[in-house]
Amino acid sequence: MATSQICTFEPEDFALSTNNWPYTDADLNRLDNSDDSNFYDTPRFVTHIDESATESLTDYYREEMNAMLKKRSSNNASASSSVDVLDLCSSWISHLPSDIPLGRVVGVGMNGEELAANPQLTEYVVQDLNKNPVLADFEDGSFDVVCNVVSVDYLTNPLEVFKETHRVLKPNGVALISFSNRCFPTKAVAMWLQADDIGRLTIVASYFHYAAIWKTIEAIDCRPQIETPARPSFKDVLSDPNAG
Repeated sequence: MATSQICTFEPEDFALSTNNWPYTDADLNRLDNSDDSNFYDTPRFVTHIDESATESLTDYYREEMNAMLKKRSSNNASASSSVDVLDLCSSWISHLPSDIPLGRVVGVGMNGEELAANPQLTEYVVQDLNKNPVLADFEDGSFDVVCNVVSVDYLTNPLEVFKETHRVLKPNGVALISFSNRCFPTKAVAMWLQADDIGRLTIVASYFHYAAIWKTIEAIDCRPQIETPARPSFKDVLSDPNAG
C-alpha cells in the first residue's frame, strides 16, 4: 500500500511543554456521561470502519511491523522474531496482519464476549479506561506495539492512557493510534466533535506530546488509494459530450 506522511509534530507546535495539560473538563465532556459499561454491555460483532479502510489499516500495520522486525534483525541476529502487541479499546477483531509473526497479543476492552471471540488475542483484560486508565496488569517495557483503533475520541482520561502507553512500550516500540470520521457522537468528547480532520490530528498529537517525550510524532494517511480517471480533453468532449 502507499501511505503518505501528512506532517510531523515538534514540541514547539504545542502551547505547553510535556507533562502539562491544557484541556479542561468541558473539552472532555460528552453528550452522554452515563456509565460506559451500560453502553458496551451488549456485544456488537460489527466493524466500525468499512472493508477498504480495514484492509488499509492492516496493510499499514504490516509495513510498520515488517520494518520493526527488519531493523531488529539487522541490529541483533538473535533478537526475537515476533511482535508483542497491546490492543487498547479492543473488541472481537484487531486488524492485525496474519502473515506477521505475533507473540503476546493482549486486548484491553469493555466487553468480555467480544474479546473472547477475537482469534488474534492470546489474552485479554476487561477494563474501562475511562474509569481506570492505569494498565496495572502490564510491566514497563512489555510491548513492541500499542494500538488503538477508532476509539481515541472516546477517552475521557487521555493523558493517563497515553502516559501508560509510553510506559508499557519497549525501547523502539511504536504507538499506532488510528481514527476515522465516524464515531458515536454521544460518547465522543466535546472537542473532538467540534474539530475538523486537521484539528483531530492535532488533538491526538497533543495527547502524545503532553503525556511523554517521544522520538517522533507523525500523522500518516493510510486511506485506500483510489485511482482518478483521466480528465478528457476539450477536443474529446466536443467529439463525445458523454466523455465529460
